[in-house]
Amino acid sequence: MVMDVVTDSSIDAVMEVTSQVIEAIIELGVASNNVIIGKKSFAQLSEYLHKIVPLLSELRRKDLCDSDSLRKVVEILNHQTKLAKQLIQDCSNRNRFYLFVNSRSIAKRIGDITQEISRAMSCLSLASLDISLSTRDDIDKLVNKMKNAEFKDAIAEEEILEKIEFGIHQRSVDRTFANNLLVSIAKAVGVSTDRTALKREFEEFKSEIENVRLRKNEAEAIQMDQIIALLERADVALSLEDRGKKYLIKRKSLGMQQLEPLMTFNCPIAKEVMVDPVETPSGYTFERSSIEKWLADKPTCPLTSTPLDSSMLRPNKTLRIAIEEWKDRNTMIILASLKSKLSSGVREEVLVCLKQLLDLCEQREIHREWLILEDYIPTLIELLPFKDRNIRNQTLKILCLLAKYNDDAKDIIAKVENAIKYIVQSLGRQIGEGKLAVALLLELSKCESVRDYIGNVQGCILLLVTMLTSEDHQAATDAKNVLDNLAFSDDNVILMAHNNYFKYLLHRLSAGPDHVRMAMAKTLWEMELTNHNKSSLVEDGVLDFLLVLVSHDDVEMKIVAVGALLNLTTLKKNGQEAIKKHAVRPLFEILHHQTSSEKLREHVSAIIVNLAISTIPEDSAAVSVPLLESDEDILELYSLINFTGPGVRQNILQIFHALCLSPSAVIIKLKLRQCSAIPMLLGLCEVDDSTLRANAVMLLCCLTEDDDEAKILDHITQSSVEALLMIIKNSKNEEEISSALGTIANLPGSAQISEWLLESHCLTSSLTSLFNSDNIIRSKKNQFTESVAGAICRLTVETNVELQKKVVEVGIIDNLLPLLETGSSLTRRKIGVSLTQLSLSSPELSRQICRRPVFRCFSALPEFCQVHRGICTVVSSFCLLEAGAVKPLVQVLKGEPNPEACEAALDALLTLIDGESLQNGCKVLEEANAIAEMIKLISHPSPCTRLQEKILSSLERIFRILEYKQKYGQLTQRYLMDLTQRGNSNLRSLAARILARLNVLHDQSSYF
Repeated sequence: MVMDVVTDSSIDAVMEVTSQVIEAIIELGVASNNVIIGKKSFAQLSEYLHKIVPLLSELRRKDLCDSDSLRKVVEILNHQTKLAKQLIQDCSNRNRFYLFVNSRSIAKRIGDITQEISRAMSCLSLASLDISLSTRDDIDKLVNKMKNAEFKDAIAEEEILEKIEFGIHQRSVDRTFANNLLVSIAKAVGVSTDRTALKREFEEFKSEIENVRLRKNEAEAIQMDQIIALLERADVALSLEDRGKKYLIKRKSLGMQQLEPLMTFNCPIAKEVMVDPVETPSGYTFERSSIEKWLADKPTCPLTSTPLDSSMLRPNKTLRIAIEEWKDRNTMIILASLKSKLSSGVREEVLVCLKQLLDLCEQREIHREWLILEDYIPTLIELLPFKDRNIRNQTLKILCLLAKYNDDAKDIIAKVENAIKYIVQSLGRQIGEGKLAVALLLELSKCESVRDYIGNVQGCILLLVTMLTSEDHQAATDAKNVLDNLAFSDDNVILMAHNNYFKYLLHRLSAGPDHVRMAMAKTLWEMELTNHNKSSLVEDGVLDFLLVLVSHDDVEMKIVAVGALLNLTTLKKNGQEAIKKHAVRPLFEILHHQTSSEKLREHVSAIIVNLAISTIPEDSAAVSVPLLESDEDILELYSLINFTGPGVRQNILQIFHALCLSPSAVIIKLKLRQCSAIPMLLGLCEVDDSTLRANAVMLLCCLTEDDDEAKILDHITQSSVEALLMIIKNSKNEEEISSALGTIANLPGSAQISEWLLESHCLTSSLTSLFNSDNIIRSKKNQFTESVAGAICRLTVETNVELQKKVVEVGIIDNLLPLLETGSSLTRRKIGVSLTQLSLSSPELSRQICRRPVFRCFSALPEFCQVHRGICTVVSSFCLLEAGAVKPLVQVLKGEPNPEACEAALDALLTLIDGESLQNGCKVLEEANAIAEMIKLISHPSPCTRLQEKILSSLERIFRILEYKQKYGQLTQRYLMDLTQRGNSNLRSLAARILARLNVLHDQSSYF
C-alpha cells in the first residue's frame, strides 16, 4: 500500500520536508516552462501542485504536522515531486527526436505521478485539521480533478505519432513520406529544417538506442529500430553518395536479365500480374478489382465454388511484397539498360527511351530516386540543346519530376555545366516548351542552394518577367512564383527592376534594412525609367517610401533618395503627386540646411524644378496643385539665389521661370518684381556662365512681359541692351535666343532705348546671324518665331526711322514675309504690326522727282511707285508694294481665324490708302482682291468690334470712289443690313453711313 512507505519522523523533520516540497513545487513550475516535449502535460501537473501549496503553507504556519497521516502525505508529495523534477531533467537533456517518439510514455509517467499524489491527498482527513473552510473546499475539488485528469499529446503531435505507426506497419512508404515525417517531427520539437541540422539531430537520435539497450528495455529497442529504419528513407539520413553506393551494390547483384513473373503472381481471373492481391478463406489469391467484380455477379469462389463475399477477403501482404520486389528488380535492370540508348543520337530511339523513363517516373517515387542514383541527370541535360522539340519537352518533363521534392536532384541539375542556361533557353521558345521550362525552374528555385545559379543566367529574369503576361495562366503563375523565390537576393531584385518588375524593390524600399533601402533607392536613381515605369512606381506608393528616406539622418541615404525622386519627378503627373504628398517642405529644409553639400542642394533644387514644371497646365481644362503655398515660400526660395553655388542658382531661376508659366504666375511675378529681381537678372545676362545666363534671360523675359514700362526703364541700361543683343548673336541655345528676343520685344518704346539699340555695334550682326543661320526656318517652335516677330516690332517703331532703316538693311522684310504663311497667329499679328510701322514711314521716304525729263535724249525716267508716286525700294522707303507684301497680307485676311492677326494685317494694308494715296492705294488693294476679303470680314466667325469698325471706316472712304462703289456696293449691302440690326451703336452708325453712300438709306436716317 501507498502508506506503507511512510516512516516515523519528528515534527521538525516533517516541517523541513514540507518546506522542501513547497520549494520543489515552485522550482518545478519554473522548469516546466522550458521543456519542449510534453509541455502541456507538465504545465497541467505544475498547476495541480501549485494549488497544494496554500494547504502546506497553512499547515506549516500552524504547526499542524504532528498527524501520522499528514506526515505520510508530505513524504509522498516529496517523493513524487522529486520524480517529476527528474523527469523534467531527462526531457531537457535527451535528444528531442527521442523525447518526441516517447511523448506518450512521458505523458503516462506524468499521469502516474498525478494519480499517486491524488491518492495520498484523498487519504488525508481534512475535517480533523485546523484549516480554513475555503482551503478544505479547494483541496477537495483539486483531488477530484487530479483523479480524473488525462494527459495527452497535442492533436498535431498525436497525428505525427500515428503517421510513425502507419509507416512502420506499411513497409512500402516512399522517400517523400519519410522526408515529410522527419520535417514534421523537427517542426514539432523546434529543430531547424535545414538539412545539416536535421542530419545532426537524427544522428543523435540513432545513438539513443544504445542507451535503451543498456537499460535492457527490449520492447523500446525494437520500436527504436523500426522508427530508425523508417526515417532512414529520408534524404538527410544518408548522403547521396552513400545511397548511390548502396543502390549500385544491390543493382549489380541482380544481373542484367529480367525475370519472368512467377505463376503465383498472376491473377487466376485476369491472368495478369496482380497489384493488390487479396486472399480468400480457402487460401486462393486474386487481384482485388477482379474478384470484387466477379463477386458482384456470383457470390462464390471462382476456383472452389464455395460461398464468398467481399467482406471475407484479406490482403495478401506477403505476396504483394514479393510482387513489388520482382517489379523493382526488373525496373532496376531496365533503368541500367536505357541510359546508353539515350546517348545514341537516333531520334526515334531517344524518344522511345524518354517515354519509358517518363512512365517509370510517374509510377513511383522510388523510380525517380533510382534515376538520380543511376546518374541519369547529366545525360538528360545533354538532350536539352537538341533541335527536336519533342525530345526537349519530354526531357523537361522528366527533369521536373526528378526535381520535385528532391533537393539532391535540384543540386545535381544546377551543377551540370550549362544546365540552367539550356532550361532558360527553353523559356523563350514556344509556349508549350516554355511552360515546361518554367515549371522546372519553379521546382529548382525551391532549393536555396540552387537559386543563385538561376539568377545568374543571362536573360533568365527578363524571360520570366515577360512570361508574367502570358496567356497561359499556369505559366504566368509559375513565372511569378519563380520570381518570388529568386527575390531572396538583393541583386536579383535589382535585376528584376531593370526588367520592369518592381514588386520586390518596392517591398525592400519600404521595409528593408538601411543598407538595402539605400541600394534600392540608388537603383531607381541610376535606372533609365520609361514614363510608364515612373507612373506605375508612383501609383504603387514609391513616393511615400522615398520621402521617408529624404528625412533620414544618414547623408548618403538622403542623396540616393533625392536622386531617385529626381528621376521619377521628370514625369509631370508624378511631380503633381509629389506636391500633394507634401514633398516641398522636406526639400526646402535640405536647401536651407547649412550642412547640406552643394551637390545635394543641386539635386534637391533640380527636383523642385521638376515639381514647378508639373504645375504648368498642359491644356486650359487642367487643374494643377500649386508648388509654393505662401508669400514666405516665394521669398524663402528667392533668398537662396545669392547664397548658393551656380548649379543651385540656375535651378532656382528655372523654378521661377516654370512658375511664371503656371496658374500662379501673377503672384510669382509680383513678388519677384517686389524683390528687385529684374536688376539682378539683367546683371546675370552679362555673366560668362552660359547655363546660368540662359536661365536668367528666360526668367527676365517673363518678368518684363506686361510689366510697368516706367519700372523697366528704371533698371534697363545700355550695357543691358548690348548684352541681350550679344546673346542673340553668339548663343547656341535656341531658348536663350528666344528669351533675349522676347525681352527686347518687352522693352518700353522710349526714345532712349531706341537710341541705344541704334547705337549698338552688334545690332546688325545680331540680326544677320539670326536670319543667316536659318534659325527661324529650322525652328519648329512657335515660341521662337513669335519672339523674333515681337523683337522686330520693337525695333521697327515708327518714332525712330533711323533704327527702322538699320533693321531693314539687314533684309528683315524679306525674312518676315514667309512667316505670314507659316507662323502662328501671334507671329502673324506681330509681323503685321511691324509692316504697319514700316509702311507708315514710306510716304516720307519715297523719293519724289520731276516727272518731265530735262533732256529728252536721255533714257526713260525710273518707274514710279504705284501708291507713293515716287521712287520706292524696300531698303530706302520700306514700300510694301516693292517688298511684295500685299498678297501675303491679303492671304492673312482670307485664312486667319484669329481676329487680332487679321486686324494687324488690315492695318498694314490700310496704310496704302492713307491720305492722298486713296485712289492709287485702292487700285492696288483691288488688284490683290483685298477689298472683297475686307467685306467678308465684316461677318467674321469670331467677330471683333474693333476690326469691324476699321473695315467699315475704310470702306466708307473706298466707296467715295465711284468705280469701287459700283463694283462692291451690292456685295457689301447684305452684310451692312445685318450690322444695322445686330451691331452696337458705333457699328450701326458706320453701316448706315455706308448705306447712305450706296443710296440705300437717306443721309438723314435715324441710324446716323
